[in-house]
Amino acid sequence: MYLEEISHTTGVTLVLCAFALLLLVLHGRRREPGCSLPPGPTPWPLVGNLFQMEEQIHLSLTNLRVQYGDVFQMKMGSLVVVVLSGYSTIKEALVRKGEAFAGRPNFFTFSAIANGTSMTFSEKYGEAWVHHKKICRNALKTFSQAKSRDSSASCLLEERISAEALDMMEALQKQADEVGDSGLDPVKLLVTSVANVVCTLCFGKRYAHDDKEFLTIVNINNELLRLFAAGNLADFFPIFRYLPSPSLRKMLEYIDRMNNFMERHISEHLITFDRNCIRDITDALIAMCEDRQEDEKTAMLSDSQIIHSVIDIFGAGFDTIITGLQWSLLYLIKFPDIQAKILQEIENQVGMNRLPQFKDKPNMPYTEAFIYEVFRHASYMPFTIPHCTTDNVTLNGYFIPKDTCVFINQYQVNHDMDIWGDAEAFRPERFLSLSGHLNKTLTEKVMIFGIGIRRCLGDSFARLEMFVFLTTLLHRLHIENVPGQELDLSSAFALTMKPKPFRIKISTRN
Repeated sequence: MYLEEISHTTGVTLVLCAFALLLLVLHGRRREPGCSLPPGPTPWPLVGNLFQMEEQIHLSLTNLRVQYGDVFQMKMGSLVVVVLSGYSTIKEALVRKGEAFAGRPNFFTFSAIANGTSMTFSEKYGEAWVHHKKICRNALKTFSQAKSRDSSASCLLEERISAEALDMMEALQKQADEVGDSGLDPVKLLVTSVANVVCTLCFGKRYAHDDKEFLTIVNINNELLRLFAAGNLADFFPIFRYLPSPSLRKMLEYIDRMNNFMERHISEHLITFDRNCIRDITDALIAMCEDRQEDEKTAMLSDSQIIHSVIDIFGAGFDTIITGLQWSLLYLIKFPDIQAKILQEIENQVGMNRLPQFKDKPNMPYTEAFIYEVFRHASYMPFTIPHCTTDNVTLNGYFIPKDTCVFINQYQVNHDMDIWGDAEAFRPERFLSLSGHLNKTLTEKVMIFGIGIRRCLGDSFARLEMFVFLTTLLHRLHIENVPGQELDLSSAFALTMKPKPFRIKISTRN
């Protein structure tokens, strides 16, 4: 009898617990009247829609938009993903309803970065994250306004970028003399030159192109990007989080080695820091934290958070610029008439007696239009880092529950026929008005660095760096295709989509 009572009590308890859990689920996913979940393709058991995707995932999702609209959902393994397309829809989500879409999904790989405290990859959007971003943004602003030691540069940022652009131009010229008409592969020099820019901006230290420590860090960063691009099954199938994963183990090893490199440099900065002499972004971050020591309402960054912030900035300023320059060189040799127009603008606005500077950028609309068209046409960052909803939200009449993973299809926006018309044509002139000025309304629709709360902090730095590197190269060098080389503008899907290998022929301008 006693056992029967226990059994009966246990059964009632289980039923009540199940009922309570159901109520919680229904409450968490309650919809507004008339709102339905987004439409989408029917998922397969266990794997969801993963195997229904073609190799070029950005093209598959862009094609699905034709059938299901700007807001549709699918399943990646056990993970429900909502895909957003269309400029107005994405702007509505990330700007007008920005806080509701400001989270990051609880990906296993994301949690491996900085123990989940990375500002870029952190899933925890809230007051602490907002303070963290504010400190980083103000630090970047402080550094960009730091005085240059070179009177010809407007600030320390310009001095560092211009010096590295000049060094790269001279190194390319030297290599070109050695290889002759066979042409050269510019990628290695682009990688080490841009990496040096990032190192000088972050740590005030420049390395020789063949320095072993420097090349090790460059390779580690490349490997981390490759591993992230490859994805990890643990993000889409939770069971894999409990199984041995060689790729995850390697990723954690590389993250640890990158942390050690950063920690060493930042420790040196903490010892030698002088707030009256801001040498780099690390100094600027330390200064911003010191300014807040007496402000109890504002959370300071710990030393580890400074390290992780510098890693975020290092990574963001690395692959994006390298890939952008690779595509730029490819377009310049593919369309020599466009290169000639940029050179004409350089001659008119800069002259040949000095190198291009930041101040020249507003006066060179065609060159800016070319850079925007590279961003748009190549769309080499087809998606932003995945977002996640922080609350229940309705978008375009569809209900999206809290904690839903959201993909932002930047590629679709950049190739939307309703915006661009001849979207597949490479035509910088599309961004110029009849009077020759840059069409700001149209340039705002180019998606490469994201928009809204999670927009890349260093996007303005990236645009300046691209401008100085390209104009410095074209100021002194003529770049052309190697005879007989077929140029292919296609690319394979990745975190950042690189052009296929190509060689360039370089000659010195008179």
